[in-house]
Amino acid sequence: MDRQPDPRDVVAGLLEDERLLSACRERDMGALFRLLNARGVSTRRIAAAAEITQGRLYDYMNGRTRVEKLSVFEQIADAFHIPGHLLGLARRPWEPATTTEPQPCAPAATSADGDDLAAVGAFRHADRQTGGSRLYGAVVRHLSDQIAPRLVDIASGSQVFAVAAALTEMAGWMAHDSAMDDRAERHFSRALALARTSGDLPLAANIAASSSHLALQTGDPTQAAHWSGIGVNLARSGPHVPSLMARLHTMQGRALAAAGQRTSAERALERAQTALIAGAGDAHPWLSPFDHATLASESALAFADLGRFEDALGHAERAVSLREESRTRSLAFSRITLAGIHVHRGDLDAAVQVGHELLATSPALGSVRVVHQLDDLRRLLGRHRDYQPVREYLARFDEARRARMVLLADIIPSPRGGTS
Repeated sequence: MDRQPDPRDVVAGLLEDERLLSACRERDMGALFRLLNARGVSTRRIAAAAEITQGRLYDYMNGRTRVEKLSVFEQIADAFHIPGHLLGLARRPWEPATTTEPQPCAPAATSADGDDLAAVGAFRHADRQTGGSRLYGAVVRHLSDQIAPRLVDIASGSQVFAVAAALTEMAGWMAHDSAMDDRAERHFSRALALARTSGDLPLAANIAASSSHLALQTGDPTQAAHWSGIGVNLARSGPHVPSLMARLHTMQGRALAAAGQRTSAERALERAQTALIAGAGDAHPWLSPFDHATLASESALAFADLGRFEDALGHAERAVSLREESRTRSLAFSRITLAGIHVHRGDLDAAVQVGHELLATSPALGSVRVVHQLDDLRRLLGRHRDYQPVREYLARFDEARRARMVLLADIIPSPRGGTS
């Protein structure tokens, strides 16, 4: 007779235990499994409930590998009845509709539904850590299954259009992260129309900023300036959100720098800095926060576009120092920028040092953009392969890249180009 405790009962008794909460925050499933095992749940039962092999379970528990896939986190949450928000997931089907999980604060004028805010927050949290390529399908399905039917329900009210806009914009970013820029552009266009319908002008302005960013990524500074101008006009017509204005001025600065307009670009970035200082602590339920680390990262790119690599260096170093380790993808982008700036300055030793830090980026991070930018950095360094530290680093990079491509084969079936 099996006298082991039910693992769901064990979890229920640990929901206020800092060890479980810490394991969930860090997405360290090995620590979670060790905690359950210490409470009398056998490894056989843990593996069976989570639908993984015991060999894989031991790898997690011994720290040899970590859970990376969203689907596995969902399996674990459902197997042990771990509330979705603890793992950065949407509310699970078995959770009661009146969840008590903490919700982002919304302005009093916004009657955002708690479940919608929780879903957006969960997707955003997971995206920052695991990359958009693995989450894109889940967000699109959520839009189709949960949001679209409410858009034609006259009882829903206008708020559902803001929800749809925020999630459609998110889908656009995830498509961009998956190197599907045409699809990203269509998502942003639809998101802007939905935001206008909702009457949420800050949200509409934020989506215009996203379109500006996409135009920069696709090499069209004229369109980038166009979209940032639209965003500024929308933002000035609605409730004042200083951090949103900071983002829009930053996009203007990036567009002007890409067009070679040095003085105007510097002024736009100065306006962004002023607005961001004024907007410390401001919030909007559907906008992803724009912070000093992001401003520093974008400023580094702007000054690099202007060929002012000494100025770019300070901003790039600040971006890396300010960005928390949990923001895996953002930190990778900041380090790629910093390494590239070092190369342009002729400081190959510093570039190699940052390059080694980049090798620690999770190989399972589901971001095609990160893979492509790492390849671009490799080509930049490859021009200096006659320098031994660079040559040694490139050998390590190629080895790490091969391992990365095996783990990302489901989202990058055919690697772009070679690495030689």
